[in-house]
Amino acid sequence: MVKQIAGLLLLLQCYVAVAQRAEWRTGVRDTSYSNASDYAHNVKSFPFIRLVPDSSVSSVEEQRNLVYAQVGDRALHLDAFTPSAPHKNTPAIVIIHGGGWRSGNRSQHIPLAQHLAARGIACFTVEYRLSTEAFYPAAVYDIKAAVRWVHTKAAVYGIDPQKISILGFSAGGELAAFTGVTNGLQQFEGVEGGSNGTSLVNAVIDIDGTLSFVHPESWEAQYPDKAGASAQWLGYPRTEQLELWKEASPFSYADSNKVPFLFLNSSIERMHPGRNDFKKKMDAKQVYTEIIEYPNTPHSFCLYDPWFPQVVEAVSRFIQKINNAQSLVPLKN
Repeated sequence: MVKQIAGLLLLLQCYVAVAQRAEWRTGVRDTSYSNASDYAHNVKSFPFIRLVPDSSVSSVEEQRNLVYAQVGDRALHLDAFTPSAPHKNTPAIVIIHGGGWRSGNRSQHIPLAQHLAARGIACFTVEYRLSTEAFYPAAVYDIKAAVRWVHTKAAVYGIDPQKISILGFSAGGELAAFTGVTNGLQQFEGVEGGSNGTSLVNAVIDIDGTLSFVHPESWEAQYPDKAGASAQWLGYPRTEQLELWKEASPFSYADSNKVPFLFLNSSIERMHPGRNDFKKKMDAKQVYTEIIEYPNTPHSFCLYDPWFPQVVEAVSRFIQKINNAQSLVPLKN
């Protein structure tokens, strides 16, 4: 009888958790966050900012709405921005938008992709399933599928498959970091887009994306009872599934990481929990890690003049530095 009661209690607990997950996964796309809404919010405190526009240039070829994976009836898209005169050694960056894993659109970083492509870097802005559609690790599977797609298209775009990096902002920064630190871990590959190609990346650019949901510096650790965007993405409150929250934190894989990192950070401390500890670990292993902070900036500084040109320059310089250093070292699991 005791065993039966215990079993019923366990089933009840599972039901409550599943019901909560179902409530968060609405199936309705959240369109509340966009560059326009971000501007409306930040211009109040930073009246001098200017959104960098989507502006095609002759030195960049664009292909939009390319399908990189199919999940059931759901097509996942990306946009390609490549140098008009590419060669077989063109570096590439997969770019992931922000929006709290819940909102946002791949169009967020089209200006960044255009400016980087004009400097000779092929860029791919990626759509992924958001938390109202699918919980973690679906977005991870999608991003890794996009990286595999870029690898399989390397010859088409003149890309050097040893020079494919990943960049993300905010939630996209967390996903970029996670993709890099889990290089070669089969459990995070998924089956989206098929198994052709590899999802290995040779460097990570994390723009104000968290490294940990459980680090003492994290917002989630300071307010464990609040179910914010991270809880809605992971599907469980921190108090119910702490191990899952650890698993989803890029910092958890720091000890095995071999990928160089560039952190571009705003002046908002809570946006980079664990970053300094991560760098200490990388420095001890001699894995190149660079941190650039932009003082007196909003979280989304990378979208705006006067900081946008500095971001383009920092990313370009980092990519060149890393690719030059790795030119004689093949990318491996």
